[in-house]
Amino acid sequence: MRIGVDIMGGDNAPDEILKGSFAALPKLPAEDTLVLFGKGDLIEEAMKDRGISASGHGSGGLGAKIEVVHCSEVIEMSDSPVESVRSKRDSSICRAAEYSSPKHANRCDAWISAGNTGACVTASQMYMRRLPNVIRPGIAVTIPTFAGPIVLVDVGANIEPKPIHLAQYGIMGDAYARGILGIRNPRVAMMNVGGEEGKGTAETKVARDLLRNAEGLNFIGYVEGRGVFDGEADVVITDGVVGNVMIKLAEGLSKGLFQAIAHQVLETDPELAVRLEPVVKAIYAKHDYHEYGGAPLLGVNGTCLISHGSSVSRTMMNAILRARQFVLCGLNDIINTRLESIQEPTA
Repeated sequence: MRIGVDIMGGDNAPDEILKGSFAALPKLPAEDTLVLFGKGDLIEEAMKDRGISASGHGSGGLGAKIEVVHCSEVIEMSDSPVESVRSKRDSSICRAAEYSSPKHANRCDAWISAGNTGACVTASQMYMRRLPNVIRPGIAVTIPTFAGPIVLVDVGANIEPKPIHLAQYGIMGDAYARGILGIRNPRVAMMNVGGEEGKGTAETKVARDLLRNAEGLNFIGYVEGRGVFDGEADVVITDGVVGNVMIKLAEGLSKGLFQAIAHQVLETDPELAVRLEPVVKAIYAKHDYHEYGGAPLLGVNGTCLISHGSSVSRTMMNAILRARQFVLCGLNDIINTRLESIQEPTA
């Protein structure tokens, strides 16, 4: 398998991205190849510093091989997604997406970036195209909750979805929960301002009816924001604005709560704080987004995982391993087949 990594994307690039890539090498089969996209001299210098040759990991040749694709341009976080993808064709994001095109001679089976999310989505659609039955791709994030992990679609790819887009997200999210998280019969719900049937916009109700009639989908209706973390559903679908705000709010809130609790316990009883430290760390680890690596862009004709902008080496290593799992389970074929059963309503 060939897995591409954009080493120039993210707040901690290229150092942490390279560290994560190198850490993944011994965990991958020897026949696999990591294709690193970015400034060639930076990549080769980092490899030399760690005693890594292109033929494998370290002098023993353990793990996957490395291939370096030099890219002369970088798409910054502040760049306009569409304009930058059009004007910076030799950027690491564009080249990684190009190599992941089904028509490329040295095709990558998957690629990963912690860079500009909009550019990743745009480049994926430009070079990889969509699956035949997909209208608009969506980003699926795995959110750890006390009731277990759930899938949230979409978190930024589509800010003004039509009802058919939301319905397709329900099916794609269901397939992802089954194939990657191992949930047998995922409960699929749509985010709304209330659980009652009469709540929501006219388009929300159209999407609800499409989901309700979708073959093989365990659609349970609407879910409110608080219900997401109470474990009321396994797959939650919403538009890209609400989804993106929700995960960032949850991330900031959880971090703030952990800090507030730690400060209060330390101030009240320093000895108790020392005893509780391993417990707090264990709880935090179970709800740490770094463990999930990246969020797949569901619906493109290939595999693209978009990682958090603040990704560190552990995030990237896990993203590489998850990308491999995504490819092996044949999720795209499953998604494309199941979407044949849902059609856009006629006017």
